[in-house]
Amino acid sequence: QHPFCSSPRRRWQHRSAIEVTNEPILEFKPGSPERAALQKALANLKGKTEAIPCVIGGEEVWTPTVRYQLSPFNHAHKVAKYCYADKELINKAINAALAARKEWDLKPVQDRAQIFLKAADMLSGPRRAEVLAKTMIGQGKTVIQAEIDAAAELIDFFRFNAKYALELENSQPISVDVSTNSMVYRGLEGFVAAVSPFNFTAIGGNLAGAPALMGNVVLWKPSDTALLSSYAVYKILLEAGLPPNVVQFVPADGPVFGDTVTSSEHFCGLNFTGSVPTFKRLWKQVSENLDRYRNFPRLAGECGGKNFHLVHSSADVASVVNGTLRSAFEYGGQKCSACSRLYAPDSLWPQIKEKLLEEHGKIKVGDPAQDFGTFFSAVIDDKSFARIKKWIEHAKKSSNLTILAGGGCDDSVGYFIEPCIVESKDPQDPIMKEEIFGPVLTVYVYPEKRYKEVLELIDTTTPYGLTGAVFAQEKRIIDEARNLLRNAAGNFYINDKSTGAVVAQQPFGGSRISGTNDKPGGPHYILRWTSPQAIKETHVPLTDWRYAYMQ
Repeated sequence: QHPFCSSPRRRWQHRSAIEVTNEPILEFKPGSPERAALQKALANLKGKTEAIPCVIGGEEVWTPTVRYQLSPFNHAHKVAKYCYADKELINKAINAALAARKEWDLKPVQDRAQIFLKAADMLSGPRRAEVLAKTMIGQGKTVIQAEIDAAAELIDFFRFNAKYALELENSQPISVDVSTNSMVYRGLEGFVAAVSPFNFTAIGGNLAGAPALMGNVVLWKPSDTALLSSYAVYKILLEAGLPPNVVQFVPADGPVFGDTVTSSEHFCGLNFTGSVPTFKRLWKQVSENLDRYRNFPRLAGECGGKNFHLVHSSADVASVVNGTLRSAFEYGGQKCSACSRLYAPDSLWPQIKEKLLEEHGKIKVGDPAQDFGTFFSAVIDDKSFARIKKWIEHAKKSSNLTILAGGGCDDSVGYFIEPCIVESKDPQDPIMKEEIFGPVLTVYVYPEKRYKEVLELIDTTTPYGLTGAVFAQEKRIIDEARNLLRNAAGNFYINDKSTGAVVAQQPFGGSRISGTNDKPGGPHYILRWTSPQAIKETHVPLTDWRYAYMQ
């Protein structure tokens, strides 16, 4: 046995891998302690406006460009007052981050992992109600939608990424008698820009947190419409022991932030979730600036989808109806993974339609903080409301489209849109192709005998490739769908809805224009945020430069 294998360092490293499990999802039943704690946290936020600064170099900074985050279901309530960092302040943040980089990168991964494990414990226990309440009030989530996001998913990201990082550290190359080989997982040389979306509190925590865990310094630009919860997550990370300069908290105007970070020679990574046009714009800026960078930047992006539920004639109707209502309308359809196109066979459609409309009539849209019976609430903001309303008006005007249910829009108190079900005679109507990001589901009824053509149709209708589901009972049919729709979805579901991917169970992401498919929530995601160094140490002197064949 080589002495290195039994050294205390190797033995200790081996023990450092940890066992973690998915965070249990609490039920919030009447009378439960978690419900009482949440109601207290919601009451604490009533009518309150939290002041949220930029945090640069460990200091709170205010600029003259003040903005407000409004509660989507009660836009008279300003939940947060914040300010935009300008170009000068963003550059200051870059310098502050770079100054902390070497020390953070050299910190043992065990120590970095401990910070995220502690943050997960804080989110799981004492800070759970606060982060849930801020996600509900600020982003318009219901209790359960906040719980699966801001508690369970974020906790899982922190715990599983820590586990994966420790396992990666143990993943070492083979050594031979005369030399020892090792791999050092370095952070990237420069800074990573994390640009997060409004729709998942957990995504912000992961986009900034995963690169930081791997020894990187990060500039985090949170979404304007998720500042309240993002700042709560940021403060929890600091309280858990994250050094102040590792992650800079930089609310900013999107284009100003993008222009500034991509023009720094030290820019080495982008961790992005958002729209296709924004990601493309950033990618183009990076390519234009390639000559000034010290490294080829790593670009990771997740950009939405136009996700399908395909129903075969052998499908279980109740599963189709309930799965589709959840996928299309939970959180108002504002999930990258939401189902927005349903393909149903003419033989089953009468049954599906009857049940779909019956259940649709029971959906309650309202204030998720006051009424826990609410299924979903308002859409995120005025821009979103106007965009979705335009799609509903398109459905009203088009001769190909019929609104079967819902579609009412009212923004007097909050940005409320009723869940809308549309039937399309044309499978190529823009409503079947383009992402809407709202509570609009379009159904195309196909002749049962042309099922095979529908597989081709689903695969070629949209440029996206994020999620999709097939509902069928026959194994042969399921296998065929898996093969023909192999590239149509990065997360593919069989007899289940297209939403609800769980960390470490269904690592999430798709390709085509849905993104770079790096699978956050899986073991390989952290490899995007490290630049490994292979080290060979030889223990035997080299006594000659000549080779044996030369004698």
